[in-house]
Amino acid sequence: MSPHESPVSTPIAVPPKRERRKHARPGELLEAALHVFVDQGFGAAKVEDIASRAGVSKGTLFLYFASKEELFKAVVRDTIVGQLSQFQVAVDTFEGPTPELMRTMVHAWWQHSHANGSTGIAKLMLSEGKHFPELANFYRTEVIDPARGLIARLLARGLARGEFRAIDPTYGPYTLLSSMIFLALWHHAPGLRSPQDGPPSAQAYLETLLDAYLGGMLVRQT
Repeated sequence: MSPHESPVSTPIAVPPKRERRKHARPGELLEAALHVFVDQGFGAAKVEDIASRAGVSKGTLFLYFASKEELFKAVVRDTIVGQLSQFQVAVDTFEGPTPELMRTMVHAWWQHSHANGSTGIAKLMLSEGKHFPELANFYRTEVIDPARGLIARLLARGLARGEFRAIDPTYGPYTLLSSMIFLALWHHAPGLRSPQDGPPSAQAYLETLLDAYLGGMLVRQT
């Protein structure tokens, strides 16, 4: 949703290879951790496997993250929380119709989360959250509650502008959020899909979801 930065015309000093590698390590560790967590689950994931995937030692990993739990939290903040913050700013600054803003955000969410692989975190939390209550509480406060609040802001915006009809402020946001979470699960759990459906089409799913959701929300013009 943020605009692309313009190219820089002035030369940029390139740091030595050793320095570049040092600064790149946290990002490489987060990327490696995300893949291992999604593939193996949080409980089964080993720090050694994450470090090996990133090409560093276990000791190097612990220089940046104190524990596997802290590493997981950093992954969630890096791949999910930042985009939610950008969406909050968009609600403050966007001047167009609320349905347009909602459509843009929903599609941007999928493009971002599917590209970086963070859709698998929803499946992980649903399957393992009860075994790791601290992480479940973290995920709720950092992801679920802000996402629900963001949708609630969109619904309130549309209501104030005369675009949306009134809807239950508690459950209205969850009806959209739960359908988005299902899409994430759908892509990581083939058993949820009927063989006749073929490969899942996120684009078609989201368009159908938005048509149904917004169709029920929009004020009918007489």
